[in-house]
Amino acid sequence: MELLVLSDLHLGTYGCRAKELVQYLKSVKPSVLILNGDIIDIWQFSKNYFPKSHIEVLKQILKIAMSGVPIYYITGNHDDALRRFSGFSLGNFHLVDKLLLDLDGKKAWFFHGDVFDASIQYSKWLAKLGGYGYSILIMTNVFINFVLSKLGRDKMSFSKKVKNNVKKAVSYINDFEMSAAEIAIDQEYDYVVCGHIHNPQMRTVENKKGKVTYLNSGDWIEHLSALEYNNQHWRIFSFEEDMKPATKQPKEKIPRYAPTPEELVQRVMDTSETVNYKTLFSPTNRK
Repeated sequence: MELLVLSDLHLGTYGCRAKELVQYLKSVKPSVLILNGDIIDIWQFSKNYFPKSHIEVLKQILKIAMSGVPIYYITGNHDDALRRFSGFSLGNFHLVDKLLLDLDGKKAWFFHGDVFDASIQYSKWLAKLGGYGYSILIMTNVFINFVLSKLGRDKMSFSKKVKNNVKKAVSYINDFEMSAAEIAIDQEYDYVVCGHIHNPQMRTVENKKGKVTYLNSGDWIEHLSALEYNNQHWRIFSFEEDMKPATKQPKEKIPRYAPTPEELVQRVMDTSETVNYKTLFSPTNRK
């Protein structure tokens, strides 16, 4: 693909689905890779927890960089400590706070999106507390889904239920998307690409001034999603839907059937082939 956008990996936390992410990274060959914030969760980082699968994600990203692919790391709120180094570049790796790209003659604006989050701007401690609460919810959800899978029942997402049932959460997501889209329209951008709210999305927003395509890459905790751009077309990748192992269909068993003598006689009578009577009544066939 021409462009791959990943965000909200939250490496270093218990909720990160690193094994699935490694599998996905091994399956793609992007020409440009954009890491749109919250890649390493510095807020909740602990030296006691950074498993091998999380290290493998970093190895795959480095492998992509070493193959000559430009990588843009856009800082988010959970890795905001890196913002003091914004503008740093090393080979194909670039650390930035936002990014503008020309995609087939159209302007695309990439940024994480935490600038629209009032809790981060004015009550950072509250946002961090919410982050810890979210992690506990995800860990509990993982355990519950493990039990459900053993019982042969469908998995469930606590956070999705909360977001869908709490009006303020739904309103926040809508406000976030509209704010990003309206600013992008004012700046005459064609695409605005965010992360932050863990809600994969692709839709067109239009007002009196114009229209823009709003996109969100989702996350690798709940949705396991990414944005892929190729041949002037965007798509939302979903690990659960797009990388499910193909289930082998059991071969249909064809019952063995032996025709009766009457059926064999009927087949001979119905045949259109010419019968050689000399051969049929030869001495060797009379038995």
